[in-house]
Amino acid sequence: MKALHIHVGERARRHIEAHGLSPQDVRLVPAAAGGPKGLILNHLDQHLFGHWLPQGGHTVHLVGASIGAWRMACAAMPDAAQAFRNLAHGYIQQHIEPEVGRKMPSARRITAGFTETLTSFFGKEVESVLRHPRFRLHVLTSRGRQVLRHGTPPRTAIGFTGLALGNALSRKAVGLFLERTVFSSAGEALPVPLNDLPTGRVELDQANFLPAMLASCSIPFMLEAVHDIPGAAHGSHWDGGIVDYHFHWHYSAMDQGLVLYPHFQRQVVPGWLDKALKWRHRASAWLDNMVLLAPSPQWVAGLPGGKLPDRKDFAKLSYDQRIKAWTQAVSQAEALADEWQDWLRKGCPVDVLRPL
Repeated sequence: MKALHIHVGERARRHIEAHGLSPQDVRLVPAAAGGPKGLILNHLDQHLFGHWLPQGGHTVHLVGASIGAWRMACAAMPDAAQAFRNLAHGYIQQHIEPEVGRKMPSARRITAGFTETLTSFFGKEVESVLRHPRFRLHVLTSRGRQVLRHGTPPRTAIGFTGLALGNALSRKAVGLFLERTVFSSAGEALPVPLNDLPTGRVELDQANFLPAMLASCSIPFMLEAVHDIPGAAHGSHWDGGIVDYHFHWHYSAMDQGLVLYPHFQRQVVPGWLDKALKWRHRASAWLDNMVLLAPSPQWVAGLPGGKLPDRKDFAKLSYDQRIKAWTQAVSQAEALADEWQDWLRKGCPVDVLRPL
């Protein structure tokens, strides 16, 4: 397998050795924040949600923050494969013209533009997403507490400075500034205990779907906070990836099933502010029942620029250069889906499995 690496926890390895891997084994799918990096999973997403997972007959929980929330909402649309193709095209082509005299658009303009994009993209499909017969969608936001309760620019600057300093000492300090808020479609409860940080739970419905999706993608200082989402506690909501960047959750406490994680890297980083804290990137016993699909670092080196698409490309590349590079990267990423399907057809050989 040259493009795709399959990393597994010990419980997941034992299951695959004994039974292989089938759609019926998967109970939960997380989807990381990470902006354009998520584009590299587009062909894999098309196969997983458009063809493979629908073969099972049980509930599957789809958990996402930021672009991960957008991806998981696509998975619950009536034609998931087409939804993912539309997502890749729209994300690659996006362009928001800055105001006169500015090199980059303001947070207000980006927020307005992204609101239009979400409204156009999901349109009349919101009810279909919320009432999917098997997929339960869980959208994550980070609700401000204390100084961050009101998302004014001065409070935001002070609050996130304090958050960064506190998080460097202890991840538990995140709970002093932010509350994880989980917006869940009706149905079975999320099967993972969330008692590591303050957590609010809200039922996802027609009134709060778009505000929750917008908030889940609202990167501080780049987009405006979303205030007072219907059904949620009062306060300002930001990108869910601040609290849960890659969802390093206590999955091993689930009473059944495996976690299938299509991811853009091997590491499962807890929060956005943990990116530079390498000691928090190690796997833990919480991931014992996880099967993680990620592009090989050697394969990534063959992409345009020798890397995954990322947010820095907006500043480093011209519009045409970015579209060309990202389109080529997504095209090359079809190899990930091809190798995944080939592994399944061969009966899920365990000799290619790697540790987390």
